[in-house]
Amino acid sequence: MNHFTNIGTSHKCFCTFIPPFILENLAKAGVEDATMTLHQEGCVRKERASEVPNVGTLMGITPAAGKAARQVFDSQNKTDYQVKLVLSEGGPVVDDDAVINAYDHIGNFREYCKEKLDRDSIDNNGMNIICNVHFGTKYNNAFFNGKEITIGDGDGVIFSNFAKSLEVITHELGHGIVQWTANLEYRNQSGALNEHFADVFGIVITQHIEKSTAKDADWLIGDEIMGPKLYGEALRCMASPGTAFDNDLMDKDPQPDHLRDFYKGPNDNGGVHINSGIMNRAFYLAARGLEIENAALIWYTALQNLWPTVSFNDAAAQIVRATQLFIKHEK
Repeated sequence: MNHFTNIGTSHKCFCTFIPPFILENLAKAGVEDATMTLHQEGCVRKERASEVPNVGTLMGITPAAGKAARQVFDSQNKTDYQVKLVLSEGGPVVDDDAVINAYDHIGNFREYCKEKLDRDSIDNNGMNIICNVHFGTKYNNAFFNGKEITIGDGDGVIFSNFAKSLEVITHELGHGIVQWTANLEYRNQSGALNEHFADVFGIVITQHIEKSTAKDADWLIGDEIMGPKLYGEALRCMASPGTAFDNDLMDKDPQPDHLRDFYKGPNDNGGVHINSGIMNRAFYLAARGLEIENAALIWYTALQNLWPTVSFNDAAAQIVRATQLFIKHEK
């Protein structure tokens, strides 16, 4: 079941890879580039100001099919989208590692969706996949804005180039799948589930490409983009939330691993990056017991039966139901 056509207007989210509380901690520690949170807010305003409702979406009509083609644009260090198209599907190789990495990682995402999930691109209708690289100057983040993903170069000290990370690309594209299925609102429990499912897509596809198993994988999110000052740290640990980092720059990892420690404050859109640790831990345990590709299929089945304001308890019930169907099918 795909809830998208039953929703009406899509809940577009401005979903960032680096949580706002980490950028705030970096700013308090005197890291100048952490002020990029201001640029983030500007991007949100720009996106909302230019957003025009899609008539087909409002009428519940599925958009015309695309070809799931990749398009990588160079923002040329501006905070604008689709500035210069530098590599499109099947185009000649360019001398730019960020462009090549993004193009290849999108290809891995697209192929996994097709081969393992029987899904045709982000919207399951061949939607072309657009990525902007070299966004801003030393921009310490990556994000999905409801239509495309955008990748920063990092400052080379705290964070390295985000485009080199398969996990970053597949996580952000995962937000697109969430938008075009359950369309989870980006706040509170539904927002934490949004981040959780994006982490699932990121870790599952990374482990698939690396040919690792649930037992030998490191289950770290964001370790690939840590610069020299944060080397050895990560943004999240799905196996053990709350242990990914503890340093003078980012402070201590605030993620809980159990519902009893649920963050109830207003920051981070009601804890979307914080409380995602609870469900991340649940997925890790399921993957250890069932193997990661089986757990991924169960979670993907459950995702298609969720709705915009779903709670953790309701999501867990759908995951249990999907697990029962999986076990019955395997018998």
